[in-house]
Amino acid sequence: MVATDGWMLAAADASLSLLLLVVHSAPAPNYGSLFLSLASNDTAALHLRALTLHPHVAGTRANSLTAAYVRDAFSSLSIPAHITPYSVLLSYPVERSLSLAVPGRATTTSFALSQETYPNDPYASATAEVMPTFYAYAASGSVSAEAVYANYGREEDFAYLASRGVDVAGKVAVARYGRIHCEDIVHNARVAGAAAAVVYTDPLQYGGAPGEAWFPDSRWLPPTGVQVGSLFRGVGDPTTPMWASSEGCERVSVEEAMDTDDMPGIPALPVSARDAAEIHAALGGDAAPADWQGREGSPVYRLGPGPAILNLTYTGNDTMATIENVFAVIEGAEEPDRYVILGNHRDAWTFGASDPNSGTAAMIELAQRLSVLQKQGWRPRRTIIFCSWDAEEYGLTGSTEWVEENREMLSSRAVAYLNVDVSVVGPVQDPDNSSQTVYDSWVKSNISPLDQAIPYIIRYTMTSCGWRNSEIQGSVGTLQRHFRITAASIWGMMALRLADEEILPFNYMSYPVELEAYTKVVENEVGGTAISCSPLHNAIRALKTAATKVNGERKELQRQLSSNQLKKDSMKIRSLNDRLMQAERAFTNREGLFKQEWFKHLVYGPSEQNDWESASYPGVENAIASARKENTTESWKFVQHEIHRVARAITQASVVLAGSLT
Repeated sequence: MVATDGWMLAAADASLSLLLLVVHSAPAPNYGSLFLSLASNDTAALHLRALTLHPHVAGTRANSLTAAYVRDAFSSLSIPAHITPYSVLLSYPVERSLSLAVPGRATTTSFALSQETYPNDPYASATAEVMPTFYAYAASGSVSAEAVYANYGREEDFAYLASRGVDVAGKVAVARYGRIHCEDIVHNARVAGAAAAVVYTDPLQYGGAPGEAWFPDSRWLPPTGVQVGSLFRGVGDPTTPMWASSEGCERVSVEEAMDTDDMPGIPALPVSARDAAEIHAALGGDAAPADWQGREGSPVYRLGPGPAILNLTYTGNDTMATIENVFAVIEGAEEPDRYVILGNHRDAWTFGASDPNSGTAAMIELAQRLSVLQKQGWRPRRTIIFCSWDAEEYGLTGSTEWVEENREMLSSRAVAYLNVDVSVVGPVQDPDNSSQTVYDSWVKSNISPLDQAIPYIIRYTMTSCGWRNSEIQGSVGTLQRHFRITAASIWGMMALRLADEEILPFNYMSYPVELEAYTKVVENEVGGTAISCSPLHNAIRALKTAATKVNGERKELQRQLSSNQLKKDSMKIRSLNDRLMQAERAFTNREGLFKQEWFKHLVYGPSEQNDWESASYPGVENAIASARKENTTESWKFVQHEIHRVARAITQASVVLAGSLT
């Protein structure tokens, strides 16, 4: 059985550029070397096996057992651990059906909506436990209507259909994964007037070349493979928007929660490439454009509408359920009120062997190494917190609720957040080439470290990053073993440096360079308008000056430390660290992003058009997208307003870094 799920942004915010120094620099002496020498694939493999014996969707008993397992694993290492539960709105399938009828055709095709196992699948006996393929929070209902092909389901795809005179209203939109995530596809379909949506994994993106093998013989999705997911476009518990789902808290009703614009509002189903091929073969109308077509050998994709008629029924159970976050804490010795947070989600739509439990196994293996260091006398300068999040797949639910419940503490105390969900699906030492580091491998492969370590942007700012090893080739089992321990090594070394070094290893010098690149993109997008990016350029120059100043201060304090001219508990160090830590928070705005108010970081955040992507200057991007649609004086004036908002945030960061009042 194979199911894939797209990634979403995780719980924390900020800019990876600060953390590149952490990966790049030499490891801490003694304990860092000992940490690397303790790498054990056997340990991680045992944890991964235990966590993936059964499917464990959030809110189920099976996932509760994984929470207990993770808690007990930490406790067995003498690291205090506990579970924090929340009651949240989750969604499960009750009834699903999909059939295809064609006028003049005697028979109706009923789709099985099931994924086939492969020969000798060691998990075949557990497939009966897998939840039927579905979309969380899809509206319940039945629709019988002509099908319309909508390519990737983007706004521009539906606009193209309208320009061709293809009416989507009241139809079933058929779209494929590949550019945006399922919740955005279904949302766009609803906005275009569709009565229901069907989303599939096209072999063009997920099947390899014609004739290529699929899983388990390669990385490609089998013909009956289905990508499931959540259609909720918000984050956290839908019944407690913008506040924590604590015991006895205020809640909106389930009906009110399901009636918001963040919910899909129409029935929808995910289907396989095999089922979609039958639908495509039955569609008529004009041939779709060349870039809407499938891979070689696929039927010609036509736009419709009809004559194919899809009969879709979905009944869901949208219900309150208990989720469980797991936490383990190694208290800091000198600065226990400063937190270095390591996180990974635990819930999965099926078994979760890659996403997320390869990351969970790596996190436990990392903790085991740190427990050995503790026995050798090590204790971190700052507190390290391990977090195993629940219900991430539904909409970052567990992490969001915890952040909302602890927002003031995190705002003042969190140093950094490091997240790993996937540690074994792709390419310390490179396990493929012992003569070079992982960083060197990225550079030689023309892979930007900024792509490998994706910024995670959320409400209450702290410096953060997350990554997934990707593009794996070759023997999956062998490479998984190497990369799982490599991920734990990189993750752990970053945590050790953040937790142990007297001066936080944050380097703001790269920030102005990145911001200038983002600003040039904005200038290209607003070319030919009266919009000015001068406020951004001016603010970035000030940030560069402040970053140069604070970098010099850090080097001088490091010189004084190394020559014993300065004590490790000096208030000068604490003051500098506070500025380095708080500067990132200055990029936030309490009003949040335009159209995405929950997210507060104005430089990095999720794309409003595509949850699969992070965006630079997301509020500006959203304003430009609106202005292009409306094309009014006021809408373009609002773009200028958003540019000024970002410029003010950058200026505030400069003031914090400089450490003096204006």
